[in-house]
Amino acid sequence: MGKFTFNLPDIGEGIAEAEIVAWHVKVGDRIEEDGKIADVMTDKATVEMESPVTGTVIQVAGAEGDMIAIGSPLVVIETEGEDGAETPVPEAEMPHAADVARAEVAVEVEPPKPVRAEPVEAPLASAASTPGTDGKDSPSTSSGQSGVGGGLPAHAKVLASPAVRARAKELGIDLSQVRPAEDGRLRHADLDSFLSYNAAFRSAGGKREDQAIKVIGMRRRIAENMAASKRNIPHFSYVEECDVTALEDLRAQLNAGYADRPKLTMLPLLIVAICRTLPDFPMLNARFDDEAGVVTRYGAVHVGMAAQTDAGLMVPVIRAAQDKNLWQLAAEIRRLAEAARNGTAKSEELSGSTLTVTSLGPLGGVATTPVINRPEVAIIGPNRIIERPMFVPDGMGGERIAKRKLMNISISCDHRVVDGWDAASFVQALKRLIETPALLLAD
Repeated sequence: MGKFTFNLPDIGEGIAEAEIVAWHVKVGDRIEEDGKIADVMTDKATVEMESPVTGTVIQVAGAEGDMIAIGSPLVVIETEGEDGAETPVPEAEMPHAADVARAEVAVEVEPPKPVRAEPVEAPLASAASTPGTDGKDSPSTSSGQSGVGGGLPAHAKVLASPAVRARAKELGIDLSQVRPAEDGRLRHADLDSFLSYNAAFRSAGGKREDQAIKVIGMRRRIAENMAASKRNIPHFSYVEECDVTALEDLRAQLNAGYADRPKLTMLPLLIVAICRTLPDFPMLNARFDDEAGVVTRYGAVHVGMAAQTDAGLMVPVIRAAQDKNLWQLAAEIRRLAEAARNGTAKSEELSGSTLTVTSLGPLGGVATTPVINRPEVAIIGPNRIIERPMFVPDGMGGERIAKRKLMNISISCDHRVVDGWDAASFVQALKRLIETPALLLAD
């Protein structure tokens, strides 16, 4: 037998450490060559670590959420034969296998305890079922449904066998709350019905168990980035209403006329409008290195596209968006969104944005105040499109009421770099393009 120590390799990007976000093995597991060991995260990229040997895992380094330095031991694998690498692992660098095993046992889920049925308040009974009103005091006449709310009157004697009583005591059921199905005698079937009824009641509106969830991986990165953004950047937001009726009509016409091309959503049209507006407002397409005190204004527009994934919010980047047409943008948006959702986005596709656009699509509210994607200095948030009546020119010098499609555009800016006048002027120029969409297709 030999021991092979697998050290965390240099994953690139000049990083010094990575976070363990998921283990695929534990102490005692057998792993094959090229089998998955763990997932580690650097910045916003998750990388799978694979075993170069076959053997049995005898030591692992840390738990999910722990940081591990590049070049330090990740796992120790016991290999078969004498050709395994004999690399001892310092005790200070990696926990002993027995310690890890004990830790794993300590966090095992406890076996489920018997369900304690919470008695529910009985529905109001009719006067005819109340003892003493008309002689119908038999519990069996009050309902044909057993085991549900109501039960027996407080002064009534509970008829049940010792076995039923013992089971009810074990389950924590108050027998006076259980309504017998027949003969006034409680049976096991009545207890079963009572439990089923109360389980449905609890799942519909009852109390749920508290959960303690460790913040690791992507969720921790999001928390750190958002906290740093709000802590270091003096945000201000500006919102303007835009009439997108003509823009939506143009989008529908383009989709109908070019059915063989990628389907256009509102986002490619907005990105084109943003790219055409930014040259007059270079202070918005910028990044601020507040430690060096340097603002870099970019000529190319690298649009960050906030995308919601199962792992959390990710921001893939559309490179040189100003050089792409509508359908190229639509195809790139789809490709990057799919890569972000399935975890195949590359590190370079998740960094380097100069301005971010964030949208909740149909879920979007009336107005949002998005948080800036630091170190950028602005973020734009289109909101939900709604239909409302508006006064519009009637073509004869007057006005008429018409149904229009309206959307609010939100922008949040870094007040250290962008003044309120600049942000408002940018959005007003953007609005003119959005409300006159023919200009988007003009050279």
